[in-house]
Amino acid sequence: QVQLVESGGGRVQTGGSLRLSCAASGRTFSDFHMGWFRQAPGKEREFVAAISWSGDSTYYADSVKGRFTISRDNAKKTVYLQMKSLKRDDTAVYYCAARRLYNSHYDYWGQGTQVTVSS
Repeated sequence: QVQLVESGGGRVQTGGSLRLSCAASGRTFSDFHMGWFRQAPGKEREFVAAISWSGDSTYYADSVKGRFTISRDNAKKTVYLQMKSLKRDDTAVYYCAARRLYNSHYDYWGQGTQVTVSS
């Protein structure tokens, strides 16, 4: 079992920055690939970014490529999402998720943190 707790959300103006954190507890953190997803009001949850268990590989949705950076610190059992040049379309609840190695789906999800971008 893995528990995930996101933090760092809030309200920011267009063009601003935020850094989200997701702290994990439970099983060995490096047993999991990690991802960030988001869900805007009235929309389905969408993939934002992912990082391999070692941190060597990262993946991004086209909509955030070049603006967001995912990273992890396995010693701290934490994954981060640095968000820059925020747009109003980035407004959503952001969730982190953990996927066991060799699984195709995410096994554990956090409760989410709200990010609101206003002009």
